[in-house]
Amino acid sequence: MKLPRFFGRSRASKALAAYQRELVDTHYREVENMYRQMRIWRHDYRNHIQTLKVLAANGDIAAIRSYLNELDAELKELDTPIKSGNAMADAILNSKVSLAKARGIDARVDARIPIKLRISELDLCCVLGNLFDNAIEANEALPESERMIRVYMDMKGPQLYISFTNAAPAGKRRKKGGLFPTTKKGEGHGFGLVHIDRIVEDAGGYLSRNSESGAFTTEILLPQA
Repeated sequence: MKLPRFFGRSRASKALAAYQRELVDTHYREVENMYRQMRIWRHDYRNHIQTLKVLAANGDIAAIRSYLNELDAELKELDTPIKSGNAMADAILNSKVSLAKARGIDARVDARIPIKLRISELDLCCVLGNLFDNAIEANEALPESERMIRVYMDMKGPQLYISFTNAAPAGKRRKKGGLFPTTKKGEGHGFGLVHIDRIVEDAGGYLSRNSESGAFTTEILLPQA
């Protein structure tokens, strides 16, 4: 994989470094917000117990059921069901799934990362976060009933296989200069795809993108350390 011609190496390196800092800051805020909500719930745990004790003492079974249903709904929002074996990847994937669902997107992840990869955990999180952000953006142009993201990660031989598939507006996208053009506007946008390409290339991995009518898929193979 090569960087497109319109990127000079020096300019691209500086721009990608700035993009990476922005991406990491964004992901950090999203993950921190998720854990902040969890800390708030834990802080309120004693209050919940005291409330239930009072309701139980009064024999108000209906109120107890109602209160427990509300707590169950809150816990489902805070649940982190993705446990791939890589804590940093889990944090990013769980936060992105939460973000996607908040935007009416049916997002499902089946992830298993049982090995140490040749790329750093920071680069892995940048790859996963960027792929998820692009998938979320593509879905937002669709009716809520058609929105979906599917992520699969597992071993394929000695390498980690990553597959991202998302619904997209009808019509097959065409490559320009060897890349699928981004729909984002403004200076700096578009570096995400280049950044992913560079991370995979530097790790000696493989990347493929495929656009079909109504869907877009990215497949990546990453070697272990």
